[in-house]
Amino acid sequence: MMGSPHYLGNRNGTIVPMKIINRNFRREFEAVSLYEAGIVLTGSEVKSIRTGNFKLEQSFAKIIDGEAWLFNAEIPVYSFTANKNYQPTRKKKLLLNKKEIVQIETRLKTGGRLTLVPESCYNKGRQIKISLALCKGLGEIAKKKIEMKEDLKRAQEREMKEYVKQ
Repeated sequence: MMGSPHYLGNRNGTIVPMKIINRNFRREFEAVSLYEAGIVLTGSEVKSIRTGNFKLEQSFAKIIDGEAWLFNAEIPVYSFTANKNYQPTRKKKLLLNKKEIVQIETRLKTGGRLTLVPESCYNKGRQIKISLALCKGLGEIAKKKIEMKEDLKRAQEREMKEYVKQ
């Protein structure tokens, strides 16, 4: 049975698209490959995420005993819940195919210095998904180069605006 219209998103009964991005991802990592995973959540966590309350900045994923887990992802308590023993940063199980888990695990072991990091969280219909990236960390020099490119781009845009004004 379908839920009430306000649960789905808005008064018309349509599902409102939602996307939460890990802001540190592009600055800290270079993606090697991407995976889409489901996530096991409680009802109040789902409602909290649908309102946009989900912090992925310090989070990472690990494969433990053939299962994928998400650590340090903070979902603040939903304001209308009665759960007093709620832990915002508890580990959450990720839902991946066995084939994907084996592929990730072998690449983590043989690929050198690779890490599994969540890139974004979004909904696909009523389900909440997480985009995981198998990535390698950027060094300090690479980070500075990226910052320099962004600064140059901003300066060029500023000059173009000033030129158009005149």
